[in-house]
Amino acid sequence: MRVLGLDIGSRSVNAVWLEDGRITDHAVADSGFDPAAAYESFLARGDHDLVVATGYGRHAARESLGCGVVTEIKAYALGASALHPGAASVLDIGGQDTKVIALKPGGGVSDFQMNDKCAAGTGKFLEVMARALGFDLAQMAEAAMAAETSVAISSMCTVFAESEVTGLVHKGIDRGRIARGLHDSIAARTLGSLKRIGASGPLVFAGGVAKNRAMADLVRAGFDGQVVIPREAQTVGAYGAALSALEA
Repeated sequence: MRVLGLDIGSRSVNAVWLEDGRITDHAVADSGFDPAAAYESFLARGDHDLVVATGYGRHAARESLGCGVVTEIKAYALGASALHPGAASVLDIGGQDTKVIALKPGGGVSDFQMNDKCAAGTGKFLEVMARALGFDLAQMAEAAMAAETSVAISSMCTVFAESEVTGLVHKGIDRGRIARGLHDSIAARTLGSLKRIGASGPLVFAGGVAKNRAMADLVRAGFDGQVVIPREAQTVGAYGAALSALEA
């Protein structure tokens, strides 16, 4: 059976194709203002018998396509466990939400937390802060890693933090130190969430922000256990969505 798994997020639409349980291809596209156009371009390839969607846009996809759906928590648990058997927890920092998941042996979910009401500490938050600092995302991560000290950021609300960062720039504070302070704040928030659910290693760090070198380093430094970042960190949820069809 050929299965197409879709993870329809706020910033990207991610796809994984399985045939007889084996990954044959994957793809990532910007959601833009029309995420349906992104996933329909994947569907147009036609090399699937079944489609399963996850992510915030899964219900819209079910209405328009009649496809199956699976929750993000289950999809990420399945995907992470299949990629790294023995994984004990999952961290996904996506475009506009963060998920932390504690796993049972075998990949079941024992506990989780998800911030889906606020963009604090997400990819969108980093995009806004990078723009306020005059960086792109890669430049901001590099500047954060190069800084020897950081500037404390008092707010994690995107609107207030942007105003705070702009004020620090106008005061002549080194932008690298500000970038480091932002990354430190996100890491502290994320590590606190992992601690609250009793997450242990190995931890699979998924989502687009896993590609941010500064965040990866800080999570590794602060987490008491092994941290694994998949090569295609953005497609873990899509992989899990496809696997849910085989599980069913």
